[in-house]
Amino acid sequence: MPRVIAIDHGSKRTGLAVTDTLRIIATALETVETTKVLDYLKAYVAKEKVDGFVIGLPTNLDGTATDGTAGAIAFTEQLKKAFPDKWVEQVDERFTSRMAQQTLRMSGKGRMARREKGQIDRISATIILQSWLSKH
Repeated sequence: MPRVIAIDHGSKRTGLAVTDTLRIIATALETVETTKVLDYLKAYVAKEKVDGFVIGLPTNLDGTATDGTAGAIAFTEQLKKAFPDKWVEQVDERFTSRMAQQTLRMSGKGRMARREKGQIDRISATIILQSWLSKH
């Protein structure tokens, strides 16, 4: 079965996660500079079978847009153009960064290791994807 990639889009960095081929487990893939993420995805899709993408859509608690919402929506459109044969689904990403930070704290890693911001992005993408998998 083809994989699904989750994207935690950010203005500077974008976290990526991917399913296993059976679509049971979500695994952190990479954190990529946002300006280079489409090239990274094109290279990944060229070597792995990917069915579609799940993109986290940042919103406030009341459902209104955040500073990052417009960027995620614009990236969704770029993704659809770059991969017209793949499906793209936006999902609510509220609380994923907070959950990722908590996961890092509980992991037992030292403070300096937890400061690497790319980890938060990858873990957030993994949480987004695992949540999507649970619903499907």
